[in-house]
Amino acid sequence: MVRRYVLSIWATREAPPLLLAGWLALRGVDLRISRRELAGAAAVGILLLAVANGLVVLAERTVPSGVAALIVASIPLWIVVYRMIAGERVGRDLLAGVLLGLVGVAILVVPGGLNGTIDPVGSLLLFGATLSWALGTFLSPRLETPRNALVSTTYQMLAGGAVLVVVALARGELANVDPSTFSVRSLIAFAYLVVFGSLVAYSAYTWLLQNASVSLVSTYAFVNPVVAVVLGALILAEPITASIVIGAAVIVVAVAFIIWRQNTQRAARRGAVAAAAD
Repeated sequence: MVRRYVLSIWATREAPPLLLAGWLALRGVDLRISRRELAGAAAVGILLLAVANGLVVLAERTVPSGVAALIVASIPLWIVVYRMIAGERVGRDLLAGVLLGLVGVAILVVPGGLNGTIDPVGSLLLFGATLSWALGTFLSPRLETPRNALVSTTYQMLAGGAVLVVVALARGELANVDPSTFSVRSLIAFAYLVVFGSLVAYSAYTWLLQNASVSLVSTYAFVNPVVAVVLGALILAEPITASIVIGAAVIVVAVAFIIWRQNTQRAARRGAVAAAAD
């Protein structure tokens, strides 16, 4: 099982772009892109899918899910750090909103997820994953990538999947694949990841990076733990505790605050442009 982790994530990333490319071709969408667009899409795909997702999958073998959720939720904070390194002005209110979101995630996951010894290697892998995902998210609007979000998604997944298959082959994972062990349940789970985890979710993420600010898009990292808790309660009848309710409420407030500040700043910029035009 352990030796098939990278190969499994490669399969869920390589099947979707082939399906997506075929669907786009049938619709007459031009899949030809320039070398600069290919390089930009490949860089983003490798950072987000190969490095970040690959490291998360490997780390979660030894790190509790609560700790993983908490570390991954730091992505918005690292994006703010990248923006500051790039010389962008980052308001204290945005930084406060990000920190508030981290507090909410901590309240949500700490009571049930930080018991026992935390594996330092797994934690370092998760830390590297957050830095890579944040960097890919930060660079995406700044690199030249295909304007069509679905075309961009296709090439990003192909690049990320290509790197993962090389790693999988280097680790000897292909020799451990036994189709006779595939169950109906595992195939359904695979299909779910292909459709919703890749075709729907990642395509939506790519589109958002082209049409919204990275700080706003990155707030998904705060919402994911809340969604996981809600689904756990609805599907697995997991209990909803007071800390879960409080943590979820803090996260919702933090995300709402960041969205409000982003909209306020956008409106102010539009007002300034209109005033200058007059």
